Amino acid sequence: MAETVKVRIGEKLKEYPIGILLERVADEYQEEYDHEIVGCVLNGKLKELIRPLEKDGTLEFVRITSPIGRRIYERTAIMVMVKAIHQALDVDGPDGERLRAIVDFAIGNGLYVHFNKPLDLQDVAAKVQEQMEAIVRAKLPLMKLAYTMEEAMEVFDKQRMEDKKQLFRFRRNSAVNIYYLDGYFDYFYGAMLPNTSYLKEFEVRPYEEGLLLILPAIGDAHAAKEFVPRPKLFHTLDQTSKWNQTFFIQNVGDLNRMICDGRMNDLILMQEAEQERRIGEIAKQIAGRKGVKFILIAGPSSSGKTTFSYRLSIQLRTQGLIPHPIGLDDYFVEREHTPRDADGNYDYECMEAMDAKLFNDHCLMLLDGKEVDMPTYNFKTGKREYNGKKLKLGPDDVLVIEGIHGLDPKMTYALPDESKYKIYISALTTINIDDHNRIPTTDARLLRRMVRDHRTRGASAQRTFSMWPSVRRGEELYIFPFQEEADFMFNSALIYELAVMKQYAEPLLFSIRKEDPEYLEAKRLLKFLEYFLGVNPEVVPQNSICREFIGGSYFAV
Repeated sequence: MAETVKVRIGEKLKEYPIGILLERVADEYQEEYDHEIVGCVLNGKLKELIRPLEKDGTLEFVRITSPIGRRIYERTAIMVMVKAIHQALDVDGPDGERLRAIVDFAIGNGLYVHFNKPLDLQDVAAKVQEQMEAIVRAKLPLMKLAYTMEEAMEVFDKQRMEDKKQLFRFRRNSAVNIYYLDGYFDYFYGAMLPNTSYLKEFEVRPYEEGLLLILPAIGDAHAAKEFVPRPKLFHTLDQTSKWNQTFFIQNVGDLNRMICDGRMNDLILMQEAEQERRIGEIAKQIAGRKGVKFILIAGPSSSGKTTFSYRLSIQLRTQGLIPHPIGLDDYFVEREHTPRDADGNYDYECMEAMDAKLFNDHCLMLLDGKEVDMPTYNFKTGKREYNGKKLKLGPDDVLVIEGIHGLDPKMTYALPDESKYKIYISALTTINIDDHNRIPTTDARLLRRMVRDHRTRGASAQRTFSMWPSVRRGEELYIFPFQEEADFMFNSALIYELAVMKQYAEPLLFSIRKEDPEYLEAKRLLKFLEYFLGVNPEVVPQNSICREFIGGSYFAV
């Protein structure tokens, strides 16, 4: 039997004693990297640094600045925070109800945590920060322990983790891995750091009705950036989270229970009714605001902007207004004037790709009651065309304008503020796997886009994955900075949609092979979708935003 293993690291072929911890190998190479190594990829599989090296192959290092590395850091920080809460507070209180710390959603580089009981948040934040710092200084190991499902349920029962028990009630697995940290057990899906000393940057502070755990942003390894409050985003997420709680659905286990109990039809109808109520609220606000002529809709990829604009137009009609849809894409500059990105490709997402002057000229003419010959951008020729589409605004006419730059003041620089009503739309997921495993909003949008692009364009999952980093960069530059400028923020996420999307997304993800560069992400999303029971898509209403992605919409999107 071989006593050593050989691995290729970059251009070097290295030989190590079999069973050496990957952390020791990473330590050897750390000085060659600007940012800390927090994990490894061995032969295409993500490995934690606590794992032994037992096979020959190719080894790559995962740094904290990468999306994978940031997720490893975040999971570990959450476990340390919950452990600190258990040490700092009386979680079993005199009333018999166990204190729950629920990691709800992300606000920028902060994670919002709420409790099931009222607390002195200023005092709690100080105590938790102090305990976390002590745990980090102690350099405590995070151990990954394998249990049978029956044993795991006993652990969850002893720690009174009802959310974990509910989640695993619907799992087919016969075994489960649980993490152990100095007397505290918890379950996390995904890799962790080897010990607590790796958590070098974090801050706990009181925020609204809970706490905020502030961590380094992706790409920033050295400091938790100064947190920028986003009150409208927080309010929208918190409103959705509280709506979920009203129907006793805080996590995937709760959702699966409703599916098993045959109550999904009611839930879907209630969710759709709530979205329609909010769209009607927007229409009423617009109708009640004097002088509004331009309704500007912007949001990140796969937010459901098209279906939303159709549904908003219907609600505007009920308010006595006559909506006219316009796409900002028709105001692209002609292709020879389109800027190129760092890779030499046309950059259709930058502001310079837009003919803002022509757009403003046309809008001002419409405000003056003049008739305008409206352009259509031909993506095949890269030219604007005029096909006889004339537009003139009467007293009750409004433009419903959709495009990524809709909220950027540079796009509407000449228009009076009172003539604009700005809407930010995004799929802001607030249902989580359990109390401590959140579902990132970007994952839900990525799955939406994958399913839609395969259906409408024949695009493979690999194609969607390859484009996603560029899409995300564009969002960070041109959409997110302006979200707080919106008059109304609309959450297009549906509490049930991932249970529907599951059966469309899984075959696409399974098509990605082990040797493909997208394999790690595909495997992560497949594991994530395993937590959901499937829901028959036939029960989804035909005007639902979900239909924009799975097909069958009234609006032919």
